[in-house]
Amino acid sequence: MFYDPSAEKETHSRNLPHWQQVQRLYFVTFRLADSIPQERLEQIKAQRKEWNCRNSQPYSESQLVEYYMLFSKRVEDWLDDHYGKCVLGLPECRSIVADAMEYFNGKRYELDHWVIMPNHVHVLVMPLAEHVLSDICHNWKSYTAHQINKCLGNVGQLWQHESFDHIVRSEMQLEKFREYIGANASKCPQRSLLSQARIK
Repeated sequence: MFYDPSAEKETHSRNLPHWQQVQRLYFVTFRLADSIPQERLEQIKAQRKEWNCRNSQPYSESQLVEYYMLFSKRVEDWLDDHYGKCVLGLPECRSIVADAMEYFNGKRYELDHWVIMPNHVHVLVMPLAEHVLSDICHNWKSYTAHQINKCLGNVGQLWQHESFDHIVRSEMQLEKFREYIGANASKCPQRSLLSQARIK
C-alpha cells in the first residue's frame, strides 16, 4: 500500500513531477481552473521553470520534498483562500463530485479519506489491478466537468488540467494526510463535504 523505494516505479512529468507504482495509496489534489489568481500562477510558473533548470530528472526524494515545499504546499495554501467562483461550495455540485468518486470505489480503486472544498478536492485513493491513477483522475474530472457545467448552464474548462499526486510513504504519513483532510473540512464546514472512510 505504501511507497517502496526498492520497487520499480514509473516517473513522468508535465508541469509537476509524478511517481507511480502499482497498487499504492496516493494523496491527490485537483482544483478548479479559476481557483488561483493568474498573477500568482505566472509567478509560480517562472519559479518552477528556474527550479527545473537547476534540478534534473529522475528526481530524488529530497528534491521532491523541496519541490513540494516550494510549490505544491504554497498552492495548497492559496487554495484555502477560496479564490474563484467556488462552484463546489454548492451542494448540487459537491454531490456530483462525491457520486463520481464513489461510483467505482471498490472496483477500480479504493477510497480512504476525502474532502470536497469550495474550489478543490483532496482524496486518498489506491488504484486496483490494472487501473492507473492518471486514468482515474481523468475520468473523475471529465465526467464531473460535463455534469457540473450542465447543472449550472456553463461551458468551457472547469478543472485545472493537471493534478498533484504523492505516493503515501508510511502509516505515519497516512495519518498526517487524514488529519490534513479533516482540518481542511473544518475551515468551512457549511461549504465542504468530508468522508472519513478507511482502507483496510
